[in-house]
Amino acid sequence: MTRVDVSPLAWLAEVAGRRRVAGLRRTLGTRAAVATELDLASNDYLGLSQHPAVLDGGVAALRTWGAGSTGSRLVTGNTELHEAFEQALADFVGASSALVFSSGYTANLGAVVSLSGPGSLLVSDQRSHASLVDACRLSRARVVVTPHADVSAVDAALAERTEDRAVVVTDSVFSADGELAPLRRLHEVCRRHRALLIVDEAHGLGVRGDGGRGLLHEVGLAGAPDVVMTATLSKALGSQGGVVLAPVAVREHLIDAARPFIFDTGLAPAAVGAAHAALQVLLDEPWRAQRVLDHAAALASMCAIGTIPSSAVVSVVLGAPEVALAAAAACLDRGVRVGCFRPPTVPAGTSRLRLTARASLSDEELALARDVLGAVLSSA
Repeated sequence: MTRVDVSPLAWLAEVAGRRRVAGLRRTLGTRAAVATELDLASNDYLGLSQHPAVLDGGVAALRTWGAGSTGSRLVTGNTELHEAFEQALADFVGASSALVFSSGYTANLGAVVSLSGPGSLLVSDQRSHASLVDACRLSRARVVVTPHADVSAVDAALAERTEDRAVVVTDSVFSADGELAPLRRLHEVCRRHRALLIVDEAHGLGVRGDGGRGLLHEVGLAGAPDVVMTATLSKALGSQGGVVLAPVAVREHLIDAARPFIFDTGLAPAAVGAAHAALQVLLDEPWRAQRVLDHAAALASMCAIGTIPSSAVVSVVLGAPEVALAAAAACLDRGVRVGCFRPPTVPAGTSRLRLTARASLSDEELALARDVLGAVLSSA
């Protein structure tokens, strides 16, 4: 008699097999405390995650406030440190107020869901980050996904709406290819239709704008009353956590209504202290933002990409997942770690190497990158 597997998880083996055949299985790579390879994969754009002042800021907060925040910010998790950092970051980017969350993901969930909801319309770019996509799904609003960077499609979706309220969501810098969103034109459309614009500056903060103040600041929309900015503290600021920067009324509403804020433990003090110290480094050394773009241009040239990158991200499209995986492995074998993006992160047929520039790259590291990328891509 044939034994039938009645496990409720038996289906996982079949799914894993299909992913393996398609070249889409994912594995965890363990990073050493002291890297032996050149890092062109992380989002540590300003090179601050190991900066002495940033480490000191985290340690000082740890010793003062303890290892954890001990509760949600509405109970015991709110400290003077959290509020001082929020004010400093809001002042830096030109926003009226800020509210720190435990991650950039939860910041997006909290902002989008709390500012939309049933009886409203959400318009999202086709390439919005997964956290924005998930927020749209959780919102219970009617969702329209528009073609990438298609302002006319956003205009049409807003013009046809029957809902009283509407929200448009987009990344400022799209994470897979580093392309900039047409923020000024999007804002013009939003204002004409009385819609709120929510912009995720995860990859813009620290890189775009005057001294790294973000793309919203660069295009003159910092502090606009109908714009909400979200960001992460885990990229350019080299720490951990997320933040919503918005008019004071929005901050107050999120404290009342944002479930990822109300029911989540507050961000650990060490992460807040480190992020605040990183912000001070950026204030003292505003050249770091331009250095990122300079190094991104150098990496693009090494990869024979004809366009100058608009952000820290340099995308090298190779096509099939297995080709991209092999190229990434070949780079690592030669001492250079690069990102490898495959579906569903990117569309089918556009698997790629994703390189990220850092302000702290040395001439010797750039020379190594040139040698390795040239050799690997010539045979990819």
